[in-house]
Amino acid sequence: MTFGGLRGRTLLAVFGVSAVALLLGAALIVVPLRAQLLRAIERNLVAETRLAAALLQEWRTDGSVAALDRDADEIGAFTAARVTLIASDGRVVGDSAEDLSALQTLDNHGARPEVVTARRTGMGIERRFSATVGTDLLYVAVLVRHPRVEIVRLALPLTDVDEQFRAVRRSLLLALGVALGSALGLAWLSSVLLARRVDAIAAVARRYAAGDFSAPARDQGGDELGTVSRVLDDTARELGRRLTELAQDRARMEAILAGMLEGVIVVNAEGRVILANDAARRMAQPDGLLPGRHYTEVVRHPDIGAMLGRALSGQTPEGIEFSPLRDPNRTMVARAAPVATGGEPGAVLVLHDITDLRQADRMRRDFVANVSHELRTPLTAIQGYVEALQDGVPPEPDEAARFLEIIARQANRMERLVRDLLRLARLEAGQEPVEPLETDMEALFTDVVTELAGALEAKGQRVVTEIGPGAGSAHVDAGKLHDALRNLVENAIAYAPPATTITLASTRADGEIVITVADEGPGIPEADLSRIFERFYRVDKARSRESGGTGLGLSIVKHLVGILGGDVRAANLPSGGAIFTVTLPAR
Repeated sequence: MTFGGLRGRTLLAVFGVSAVALLLGAALIVVPLRAQLLRAIERNLVAETRLAAALLQEWRTDGSVAALDRDADEIGAFTAARVTLIASDGRVVGDSAEDLSALQTLDNHGARPEVVTARRTGMGIERRFSATVGTDLLYVAVLVRHPRVEIVRLALPLTDVDEQFRAVRRSLLLALGVALGSALGLAWLSSVLLARRVDAIAAVARRYAAGDFSAPARDQGGDELGTVSRVLDDTARELGRRLTELAQDRARMEAILAGMLEGVIVVNAEGRVILANDAARRMAQPDGLLPGRHYTEVVRHPDIGAMLGRALSGQTPEGIEFSPLRDPNRTMVARAAPVATGGEPGAVLVLHDITDLRQADRMRRDFVANVSHELRTPLTAIQGYVEALQDGVPPEPDEAARFLEIIARQANRMERLVRDLLRLARLEAGQEPVEPLETDMEALFTDVVTELAGALEAKGQRVVTEIGPGAGSAHVDAGKLHDALRNLVENAIAYAPPATTITLASTRADGEIVITVADEGPGIPEADLSRIFERFYRVDKARSRESGGTGLGLSIVKHLVGILGGDVRAANLPSGGAIFTVTLPAR
């Protein structure tokens, strides 16, 4: 049994009420009882103090301190209380609890509260702890007509009151314990009976919640709990039937919507979203597709708002092509139509993202245009010099040789372009198999530098190689990695100024081989960093064509590193120059 359940709460409630009632009753008995005992003792002590004052007035002793101390002892024997005789200057001249020699050591009692009150009103009553006898005392002081004594004070220990009170309290606590035990037993019995019936109703409710509506609920009696059980049974059966139908319809609809690439948004007559699939959530505002939001908060485009407005009025508007305001690089097609939502007019908006189609079409057109341009340039040069050679006037031998050299250079340029195009096509089609072997990085770097020694010497540049700890070898396709690094170093040679240093380094980090190619050139403009690996994309078009580049080298690098399972990135160094980083798995 847990106190968080009905049984536990019922037990706590019943027992709590009983306990509070019993405790309040005990408190109402105990508090007045102690007060009554104290008042009775106080009345008796007041009477005894007045009697002691009268006796002291009748006894005419010689007035010495010794005689007064004996008088105090005799009165104390009659009253069973401590008797203190106080002179007008506050000195104690007699005390039944102290002998004659100790009177000189007692404090001056003139400032005691009961003494001060007695001097002012004739009688003073005070309860406090006495340091002299070490216990709580009740003090009563009265004025007396005596030549040597001004105040007669009687003090009575309250230990007798405490003893009587403790005896009554023990009896009361015993009775209270028995009563609380009985209340706990009754509360437990009540909670068990109630919880048993509620558990039976809850078991039926859990069965209904699990979808089992086959067996009827057993009779729970004719009281309120029985009525609740019967109503619950009838209601749950009807709800179960309707929920089954709705679940089937919803499952079919969700399966259809989830399988759609198009975004679907359904709005009611007020224009508020009542349904949106995952595709629509990705296309529209990230935080806007919540039930109850207005469509103007979801698709913030004036043309879409106007189209949905016409659809809500019962029209079927034409579809439109648009770009979202927050992402103008995307292209989407929207279509809207009226639809009934729960018997009320509404509208459905279908969003089709055609960004990839438009981008593919643009890339196709750009590719055709670039290839045509790259081929036309050398062909035009070849054609011009061939026509010059075919002219009726034969050129000089030196001039003819120069023409043939230009024709050969342009032919080689066309051959490199066609070769790069064919390789890029094979890489994109996955037609180049990967043959990983254990490759020595230092030997690979040496081969790349040796192969490009002529170009480096022509510009007075040099390549510095660095091999970090644990990065001396990698399990990769050496040929493809060689081609990728050759393109990167060749690109650095083309863009870096003469007499500069190119750094080719290999390090190991987090289980990966990281190869960097850094130059001391002008770097890459920030606007070009995101497009540097596109086909035919050049940062400096004039310099690239002068160097004979095809514009496909970095795109080939990206595909080569990709099929090796790695990644390549371009960035600028803080000190100047560009750095290309190739990250490959160690195995």
